[in-house]
Amino acid sequence: MSNSLSGPVDATADAGWVDAPHRKGFFTDTSICIGCKACEVACKEWNAIPADGMTFLGSSYDHSGALGASTWRHVTFIEQPKQLGHQQVGHDGLPTSGPVSDLVNAAADSALSGDRSMLGTDTTKVDLGMPSMTLPGKDGTGRPEFRWLMESDVCKHCTHAACLDVCPTGSLFRTEFGTVVVQDDICNGCGYCVPACPFGVIDRRVGEKGVTKNVGIAQKCTLCYDRIGADLQPACATACPTQSIQYGDLDELRERAQARVETLQAAGVHDAKLYGESEHDGIGGLGAFFLLLDEPEVYGLPPDPVVTTKDLPAMWRKAGLAAVAMLGAAVAAFGAGAWARPPRSATKPSRARPVASLVPGPPDGAAAAARAGVDATST
Repeated sequence: MSNSLSGPVDATADAGWVDAPHRKGFFTDTSICIGCKACEVACKEWNAIPADGMTFLGSSYDHSGALGASTWRHVTFIEQPKQLGHQQVGHDGLPTSGPVSDLVNAAADSALSGDRSMLGTDTTKVDLGMPSMTLPGKDGTGRPEFRWLMESDVCKHCTHAACLDVCPTGSLFRTEFGTVVVQDDICNGCGYCVPACPFGVIDRRVGEKGVTKNVGIAQKCTLCYDRIGADLQPACATACPTQSIQYGDLDELRERAQARVETLQAAGVHDAKLYGESEHDGIGGLGAFFLLLDEPEVYGLPPDPVVTTKDLPAMWRKAGLAAVAMLGAAVAAFGAGAWARPPRSATKPSRARPVASLVPGPPDGAAAAARAGVDATST
């Protein structure tokens, strides 16, 4: 059964599944991601993914760097010299007074009334250097001049997955949950899927054979196919302490995400937007979409992703027409050359007969008599 390569479509039905469950997916709300990397750790633990090394990268403030064969979840850290927004910052219920050292001294004053010099206690208040619970500035009305953006990136499990379309072995397949999974025992490591992915997610694992698992095999997030098949949440969503990573039915997640955007914009976060939730984009909608607080490029995401196999049918048609045109041109050229060639006799004269054979002579008997007469005269 051939699957569609573009446009809105039911991914599971298009893949041939009958009576499949609701399509599952991720909604990642970056506005509440704290960058703890619990999702990365849980993913590696559950899927037995090898380590990424210990090189610290300033580009990502960690050592994993980006998504790859050994990094199925990656938390991106982005520092920006701008304020968080126009919303109220801080948490409800926290003290609005001065630094914690002031609170400590106030507690001491109330606990030890009277003259404390007799106790050998210095009555001079000392700044203990403890953090403040108020906003920046002397009067507690300032605002931070920078912000952190954090995003837990993952495979998008695209509606139109180019990696799946180009796989020659059938190693990549669409599950009954609408996710895209690699079968390690079928993948031959050809790597066709790697350049096909518009997000640069899937890759072949490198390492020492016999030491590292699945060396040379294409690897990526499976959305914990084994766990969701047993009615469990993916490991990353289970470990997330802020519910930044939410798992569930894709339609329900889209409704929840839209409501969250409206809430943030009403609070003054006017840059809040969804990425990948629309079924009318170049991918047909993502199975793992995001709420972003800035443009997609800031997070390392393509602004308008398009499935790389979208034009395959048109390319094959054009290639077929080009082949027919070339064949027709070759036949025409051959036929024109044959008709334009002059006759053989006009281009190359036939072999000339010997001159003697062209001079007429007497019959054989007369020739013999003549030769005899010549001989008699000479004697």
